[in-house]
Amino acid sequence: QVQLVESGGGLVQAGGSLRLSCAASGRAFTGYLMAWFRQAPGKEREFVAAITWSTGSTFYSDSVKGRFTVSRGNAKNMVYLQMNSLKPEDTAVYYCASKPYTNVYYRTKHYNYWGQGTQVTVSS
Repeated sequence: QVQLVESGGGLVQAGGSLRLSCAASGRAFTGYLMAWFRQAPGKEREFVAAITWSTGSTFYSDSVKGRFTVSRGNAKNMVYLQMNSLKPEDTAVYYCASKPYTNVYYRTKHYNYWGQGTQVTVSS
């Protein structure tokens, strides 16, 4: 079965950086979209960034554009989220998710597969 396993979360000061990793296994992801979502306490899960496995096209939410970079490593079925210039409002549990590619990439309910999440805490 498909497994998505996130790692790399932690505690960082505002202005700092973190790199999240997602190890994907269980199927071929050609034609799939790999995404990052986050959920802060008391808030709904929200889209952060996504990348198409086949072409490497990327999509970002306005709140992270210019600060976060999503990438993938084909050889190892890895997806990364490089987070720079972190702000306290970036504090959340970050989830890796996947679904067959469509042009609707920001809706949580469309994603078939989810990881267990990794906590990111940004202190002021």
